[in-house]
Amino acid sequence: MNENKCENKCCNKKTSIGGQALIEGIMMRGPKITAMAVRNPKGEIVLEQWETESSAKKGVRKIPFVRGIFNFIDSMRFGYKCLMRSAEIAGLEEEPKNEDQTDTAEKENKKESSSFGMTLLMIASVVLGVALAIGLFVALPTFLYSLLAKVIPFFSEDDPFMRSAFEGVLKVVILVGYLAAVSLMKDIRRTFMYHGGEHKTIFCYEKGLPLTVENVRAQRRFHPRCGTSFLILMILVSILISMLIPTGIPTYLRVIIKLLLLPLIMGIGYELIRFAGRHENILTKIISAPGVWLQHLTVFEPDDEIIECAITAMKQVIPEDESDNW
Repeated sequence: MNENKCENKCCNKKTSIGGQALIEGIMMRGPKITAMAVRNPKGEIVLEQWETESSAKKGVRKIPFVRGIFNFIDSMRFGYKCLMRSAEIAGLEEEPKNEDQTDTAEKENKKESSSFGMTLLMIASVVLGVALAIGLFVALPTFLYSLLAKVIPFFSEDDPFMRSAFEGVLKVVILVGYLAAVSLMKDIRRTFMYHGGEHKTIFCYEKGLPLTVENVRAQRRFHPRCGTSFLILMILVSILISMLIPTGIPTYLRVIIKLLLLPLIMGIGYELIRFAGRHENILTKIISAPGVWLQHLTVFEPDDEIIECAITAMKQVIPEDESDNW
């Protein structure tokens, strides 16, 4: 690998390599290789890697404002698979000890049945999660404003700016409240520490420093290309887009229009994140500011063991030909 060949600030670069915090591990995704480093119950780092699926994809997936939709779906799908695999490696699905070896076939059948049941449960959870998100971030703000407009003259149905501002603020409050609540959970907080390890390792690599625990530890933990930043940017973009929706239409129709506009909002949000990740100026600092603030709830300082996991995954995905340069 060539990640140690330069050690000064003149080697600063912007990389397309991204990652995701897992259960007791980190996944790093490079242009050619994707790697996952997870600690097992013995404290050992288990490394797995694959060819990056999207590395050869062309056509419509490369079109600005459209590629963000495919990228989001692809990241969610692959991230889910890595998350489930990290749970297995971390020992969350340990098998009972001291079982009779003659029951191997029966154990395998039970394992397959359990795996199938877990898959169905996770699919149901994802569907319910999406439905809940749509309800909280699309339907609830729209219906609540319409309700308030009927009883409080200040909230006018014919004022697109007031409506969009109210709905946007409510979405931000819901998102911040949710993240603040889950960050208090011990297991989630641990995952958010791995999130910090991911960011710090990418920053260390972008500075051209050797990937050591000491160097990674010294980096900042808030990154402009973070998924948390993507969420808040989508909300801010949705505020502007909502102002263009005609007033006077039924509330249910307004909800439907918002759902149809989600791909556009997602595409714009992705392009803004991509732009902020590739450049560093006043404009990108403004674009990144809301996401950096929100990352105080989702990105925590990692310990050295977490940093070791991040470094292990990162080293596997750095391409020799520097094809990750932006």
